[in-house]
Amino acid sequence: MATPNSAKILEVSRVAPSTDSPDSAAEFALPLTFFDAFWFKFAPVERLFFYSLPETKDSFFNSVLPKLKHSLALTLQYFLPLAGNLTWPQDSPKPILLYTPGDAVSFSVAVSDADFDLLAGNHAFQALASRPLVPLLQVSKTGASVIALQVTVFPNRGFCIGVTAHHAVLDGKSTTMFVKSWAYLCKENPPLLPELTPFYDRTVIKDPFGIDMLYLNMWLGNNTGTSSSNLRNNPKPFEFLPFPDVPSDLFRATFELSRSDTDKLRQRVSSSWDRLSSSPKPKLHLSTFVLAFAYMLDCILKATDGDESKRKVYIGFTADFRNRLEPPVPENYFGNCAGIKVNYEEVRENLFNQEGDSLTGLVAMISGMVKELGKDIDFKGEAEEYVSKSTSMASIKAYGVGVAGSPRLGVYGTDFGWGRPKKVDIVSIEKSGTISMAESRDGSGGLEVGLTLKKHEMDIFASLFDRGLGNY
Repeated sequence: MATPNSAKILEVSRVAPSTDSPDSAAEFALPLTFFDAFWFKFAPVERLFFYSLPETKDSFFNSVLPKLKHSLALTLQYFLPLAGNLTWPQDSPKPILLYTPGDAVSFSVAVSDADFDLLAGNHAFQALASRPLVPLLQVSKTGASVIALQVTVFPNRGFCIGVTAHHAVLDGKSTTMFVKSWAYLCKENPPLLPELTPFYDRTVIKDPFGIDMLYLNMWLGNNTGTSSSNLRNNPKPFEFLPFPDVPSDLFRATFELSRSDTDKLRQRVSSSWDRLSSSPKPKLHLSTFVLAFAYMLDCILKATDGDESKRKVYIGFTADFRNRLEPPVPENYFGNCAGIKVNYEEVRENLFNQEGDSLTGLVAMISGMVKELGKDIDFKGEAEEYVSKSTSMASIKAYGVGVAGSPRLGVYGTDFGWGRPKKVDIVSIEKSGTISMAESRDGSGGLEVGLTLKKHEMDIFASLFDRGLGNY
């Protein structure tokens, strides 16, 4: 069982975009869209990429680390905003992302004697054990950094790259594009592949109703249409929403759902749905995502049934809208193009009043949410409902379960030249009750799903998870 480790920080430096590019000598500003403004005060997203590499500490510092730093500088030529900061100029109605010459990314280097195989494995361990591998963003009254990086070496075992990203600047697709670009340039010579080269034109995101200001007013505690100048004068405009410290009894684990597992779930739910007496019944959307989310949620609800802090549960998930907008947004669009879909019905109460088993009820609920993500979605209506509902949900201390990451991101294709990652983990799920999803490392078409629970709840969850799939 892992205990919190203390990675020793050996170096904190700043890596600037390579001066080989003339673009790095010019100021570069990007406005926030309403997709960005939605995430303005959400906690940063923290990812860990573990790589097996049996190098000594000296060998790592002499050969591997210089390659990582050099390729990072090359990558930042294409991703100048990442070296910049979120700021709020006096002449701007809302915050902007601004790069000025001389800006750079925080880059920490650490060494750890923790159990590499446990931290990069699937078995349960204390969530606190991952904390020393995660870099921090710099936040002040006048602005916030966009991304922070930390490389932690485990001598003779491997290394870990920690990436902390500001969610108001990057969604999962943009963060993954950056890390994959960095990996590509660590292995290959420039130029960067077109699909990895960021697209910066913000005019592709239309906002005729001012949804961006609706979200900013919400985050800064002004639900009455306060002017942008007053918003800017908020005493702590860039601070994130407060989250409690990670408790020592919180554990992290990863569970795998094979393609065969999801096929079993699909057959089980289809049979259960067909047996229901209600008619007519809508056709279920039985995608791998819907089945995996529903199954994990079903096990979570049962494992936490006695936890009073999780009596009232609400669910939601993010969706990539690049292909859902008209016209579609390029796949390499830089920024947020991810919206959130929330079900505002309390899940436990809703499920136990339904006919049929809980898993089928959850699948039906999530299937309905996915079907509502059409190209004609009412973003203004969704935003107004979220602003209205989020205040009341916060007052009753609801427990929210969402999904971070996606199998479509292909995180296990991130090869810096030393092989595929041994493990990719989203550490920040411990702050929100969210579960994480990624494709299976072996490319078999399965899923890896991560979550954090109290130790006794994790034990119950693991038993329910295996039993429900027939794995004893």
